[in-house]
Amino acid sequence: MKGNVCVFCASSANIDTRYLDAARELGTLLAQGGWRCVNGGGAVGLMGAVTDGALDAGGEVTGVIPKFMVDNGWCYDRLEDVIITADMHQRKHMMSDMADAVIALPGGVGTLEELLETLTWRQLGLVKVPVIILNTLGYYDALLEMLGHSIDEGFMKPSHGQLWQVASTPQDAIALLGTEKPMEFESKY
Repeated sequence: MKGNVCVFCASSANIDTRYLDAARELGTLLAQGGWRCVNGGGAVGLMGAVTDGALDAGGEVTGVIPKFMVDNGWCYDRLEDVIITADMHQRKHMMSDMADAVIALPGGVGTLEELLETLTWRQLGLVKVPVIILNTLGYYDALLEMLGHSIDEGFMKPSHGQLWQVASTPQDAIALLGTEKPMEFESKY
């Protein structure tokens, strides 16, 4: 194994199938590249698709899921490697600790929260792994514009634009894994 790639993504089912196809492709490429996928352990939406792609290609997937989600039957039964946490906070902390890189696929408020918290931790030096935003179908264009606006308005330093990398396709995201050089970010203070 080359390492663990933490994948943040939606568990929404009623979405354009092109998002599901890209998630499945990412899972396949992670497995083919020798990367273990770490995700939220859910069965539906992009989470299930990335897991299916990785497992169908002979890869390894670790699901990290809070107990209340397991109790509600939301854990994907295909997963053999499942870590059950006490709550959402422990889940995110554990996924972050396990990650050698992070890839954020499209998603709703949960995915956005995970991505933004990871970028915050990275800005503060608490997380040092690469963060790749997979901008499938331009999904993250508005967020990327907002982050740029934050830099332009002085709420973030110009060097903070290097906290993340952007990929348009799953292939581009895989190509970015391991390419980032260690860098120092200006303190926001």
